[in-house]
Amino acid sequence: MLHSNELKTAFDALGLTDKPVIAHASLKPFGYIEGGADTVLHAMLPVFKSVMIPTFTYRTMITPEVGPPNNGIRYGTEKDLNKMAQPFSPDMRADPMMGMLAEALRNHPDAGRTSHPILSFAGIRSEEFLETQTLFDPLAPIGALAEADGWVVLINVGHDVNTSIHYGEKLAGRKQFLRWAMLRDRVVECPGFPGDSSGFTAINNYIQPDTIRVNMNGEAFLQAIPLKRLLDAVQEMIRKNRLALLCNRPDCDRCNAVRKT
Repeated sequence: MLHSNELKTAFDALGLTDKPVIAHASLKPFGYIEGGADTVLHAMLPVFKSVMIPTFTYRTMITPEVGPPNNGIRYGTEKDLNKMAQPFSPDMRADPMMGMLAEALRNHPDAGRTSHPILSFAGIRSEEFLETQTLFDPLAPIGALAEADGWVVLINVGHDVNTSIHYGEKLAGRKQFLRWAMLRDRVVECPGFPGDSSGFTAINNYIQPDTIRVNMNGEAFLQAIPLKRLLDAVQEMIRKNRLALLCNRPDCDRCNAVRKT
């Protein structure tokens, strides 16, 4: 059973004291933690200058009957899901895909959250990053964090869930997508929606020398990468190969749309 002091020791071992971070996490490899995700968050807060986590809400999304071509989406195929879509509100739970730590941070009394109806971020002591997000630039908080010498912290997960790589794709000029989301009184267009992340593990070989890893008991580990270096690596890879970091699934609409561009 892990306790808060053990977790804090592991976060301290990354050597990122007083650095702002964006985190992604799966807590299952830790095993039983007394206090659950709240304990993990409380172990992080004294170590890092600020903590930001994606709190995306995919259940607000609507798929229309028609739309722009080559948009990485199959129009008119999600009628049943459209009926179950919910309007975004600031207190909407983060999607379960974001993990329990995202929801724990969102519920923290000191947390702020952006108002993007699909791609919101929440953070503690992260106001300067959160306030940069707009409907037209949903991943802007990642860029602001990079300019502040921020780091990505991956907790028991790989780069296939690393949202910051999407921002690197945008900087490299890779195609972004248009999506639609429900608000209480209307449906809004949401540009700048990113592609698929299944192929992102290919970046490991490019950033290995810059990665800090702390192994814990069993399968648990922490991994940290300087955000500026990560974004540079993404752009380097795409400059050398325009298809870099795309997945190989033949049914992946977004990666196939990028290939057609």
